[in-house]
Amino acid sequence: MLRGRARRYGRRWHVHCALLLGVLFLTPVATLAQQSTPAAAPAAANTAPTYAAGTGDAWVDRQLADINAYAARYPEAFIDELSRYAGARPAYVEALLRNHGWAPADVYFACFWAHVSGSSCRTLVRARSGLPGADWKTVLESLQPPPENLQWRALRHAIVASYDHWDRPITLDALLRQQLGDRAQRDAAARKAG
Repeated sequence: MLRGRARRYGRRWHVHCALLLGVLFLTPVATLAQQSTPAAAPAAANTAPTYAAGTGDAWVDRQLADINAYAARYPEAFIDELSRYAGARPAYVEALLRNHGWAPADVYFACFWAHVSGSSCRTLVRARSGLPGADWKTVLESLQPPPENLQWRALRHAIVASYDHWDRPITLDALLRQQLGDRAQRDAAARKAG
């Protein structure tokens, strides 16, 4: 009987069968796609905001955001950097990160700013904690004495040195290129000083 219909309807029969099979097989896929679309929307709404240090120096802010990514991947090297070159106690850094929910970049900034300004990391942490929701520029302006240009220069140099220690690429602005040179020049200067 099917052969008779197939002959009678010719190609139309095959087209109708193909369409019917397509509808039967694609209906569950379309239903699944419709069901998964609303579930994906809340996940996008829950994404964390991007990190913004708010130091008032765009170059420093960019590096601090990248330091968060580095510290997430290499936490031991991050803590070691703060311990060796900023004088921070490793246990204190770990406590800020794990127990108090500080972003690695905020810990980095607090400890290195303290180092370049002759203060302590705890002093900067207390100042930041005393101004909840404030950016770093506001915190620094609340300190006595207020920040000086030489401290900013020393902080920028410390960031470049950290990237060199981590063997992480960094893009220097024109002033830093003039002051520090390229990576080969910085490495040669470090060997000469050491």
